[in-house]
Amino acid sequence: MTVDKNALEVFVLVAQTRNFRIAAERLGVTRSAISQTLRRLEEQLNISLMHRTTRSINLTEAGKQLYDEVAPAIEQLNCAVTDIAEQIAEPRGQLRLAVSSIAERIIGGKLLADFISAYPHIELEITITDDEFDIVEQGYDAGVRLGEVIAQDMIAIPVSTLQRQVVVASPGYITQYGAPQHPNELINHRCIGWRKSPGIAPYRWEFAEQGRDFDVNVSPQLTTNDMGVMIRTVCAGGGVSFGMAETFQPFIDRGELVSLLDDWLPTFPGFYLYFSGRKHLAPKVRAFIDHVRM
Repeated sequence: MTVDKNALEVFVLVAQTRNFRIAAERLGVTRSAISQTLRRLEEQLNISLMHRTTRSINLTEAGKQLYDEVAPAIEQLNCAVTDIAEQIAEPRGQLRLAVSSIAERIIGGKLLADFISAYPHIELEITITDDEFDIVEQGYDAGVRLGEVIAQDMIAIPVSTLQRQVVVASPGYITQYGAPQHPNELINHRCIGWRKSPGIAPYRWEFAEQGRDFDVNVSPQLTTNDMGVMIRTVCAGGGVSFGMAETFQPFIDRGELVSLLDDWLPTFPGFYLYFSGRKHLAPKVRAFIDHVRM
């Protein structure tokens, strides 16, 4: 039996929305056209597919069986057509990125300036956030953060070199209180730590010794979610702090801070651009991936 493929697509959309009006609006037709299409399909199959009342639409047993078998095939067909069309389409639309605060420097500046210049029809929206959430559920196209905190069901590509954390203090603080000779001695120092939000434990100070990873349970006297506050306080002699090497490097180079405990701080994989592998990639996302890989 040959069945009208358009009628099957109408049936699937109505089954998903349970609403003739919404289905009609999505397809750009009238509600009566939707109703007539479904009636012809039922007549052709000689079976009732839906129970209709003025208030609700429910699938019959036959309707449920047809939906379960037809819906995946239509989705696959639509995705295939979309993929082919998008291969020749110019990237456009809104591209939403969720970027952790310490990753902002990785994609900021010239990289973004060159991207928006190369793709004038893409509207780039970047949210700087240290909250951990499902970027797909929150409507983001991709994110940038340290690889160790990215969910395993995401596709991730590196966008930075190896990274390293450092312990720093000002020369004045070291003169007054001395420099720790081992990470465990940090518990005897006034520490300045970072936490992403109230009620969340401060970021752990992690080290390695003879191939073994360990952390020191420092109790920061000052914690903040603002890196600028951390930097200004440690530069003013407020205590010892811990963070990404590139964050503190300009201050180390100027002599405002001194790097400590370097032998216990190895490199580790850095920042990644990540996105969902659960759906096909839009041209705007592919364009950004290609751009950061350049």
